[in-house]
Amino acid sequence: MNETEPMNEAEPAPPRPERRDAAENRQRILQTALDLFERHGVEQVSMNQIATEAKIGPGTLYRRYRNKSELCLDLIKDNLVQVFDDIEAYLEENRNDSPTVRLRGLIVLFMRFREKKAQLLIGVEDASSQNRPKSRTKGPLYNELHDMLVELLDEIARDAARDGDGQIPPNSIFKADMLLMAMSSDAYFFQREVRGYTSEQIVEQLCLTFIPLA
Repeated sequence: MNETEPMNEAEPAPPRPERRDAAENRQRILQTALDLFERHGVEQVSMNQIATEAKIGPGTLYRRYRNKSELCLDLIKDNLVQVFDDIEAYLEENRNDSPTVRLRGLIVLFMRFREKKAQLLIGVEDASSQNRPKSRTKGPLYNELHDMLVELLDEIARDAARDGDGQIPPNSIFKADMLLMAMSSDAYFFQREVRGYTSEQIVEQLCLTFIPLA
């Protein structure tokens, strides 16, 4: 090596592989939790119950997951990556469609995902409610969806301004917040179980409420 050539900085060491026993504990925890959630629902299952069923100590469980929200997020993270990939692919493939059409497609895709992974999404969304009233911040799922919605709602507002209909368009950030509240687990299950709407009817009502008529 040339003496005047600076030495390369040492590259960071690769992450240490997970120990075999730790990996086995993780898989046992996840499978046990998933079985219990499917049988009883996320809200009815405690962390101690998961530890007992998985035949591990509570300390082992809490060292890996501080609460059920973190556990649910680990269970669903691959599905979350896939649904956001699907949404981004849909928006790209239909970029020439109007923003109202693309917004409807986004709502349909996410609400289908909610129906399929309803219990785990309850657990993930609980992360925000557990912090109240100390914090009103939202998690990464909420924030990523919110950014997508605001972008589409801004497009709709710009189109309305070009049409010159004289109406003041609603604030996109506020409207995205309200739409996400309407798409939350609490709202979804209230409409399903109390109002008696099907998932398809809920999607249709969301679109009629939040997407302006062409």
